[in-house]
Amino acid sequence: MRIKISTDNSMDGSEGLANAIRDLVQNELTNLEDHISSIEVHLSNPVGGTKGETEKHCMLEARLKGQKPTVVTHTALTAEQAAKGAASKMKSSLGSILGKQGDDHQSIRGDLEG
Repeated sequence: MRIKISTDNSMDGSEGLANAIRDLVQNELTNLEDHISSIEVHLSNPVGGTKGETEKHCMLEARLKGQKPTVVTHTALTAEQAAKGAASKMKSSLGSILGKQGDDHQSIRGDLEG
């Protein structure tokens, strides 16, 4: 599963932040990695970096093998919290999509519970 991280100009796009976010997203979605070809993570400050503003926004776009992209968003006080919230939403969304497909339903259910 390939994970690409990007930030807008109002965010610190350091390698340390990118690695932390990548690890967080991978850990949250590890049980579904056989179904996911790639994930794009975009972090931003929704108010354009206004001084004193602490709210961060995370958009995750996941591509399931052979499917259209799935997009979720989450806003929180830190980039890490926003990414964790978005990854949790993505796990739920992908689980629903995969469950509806009926492909190896028992395996998918186990993946989501693991």
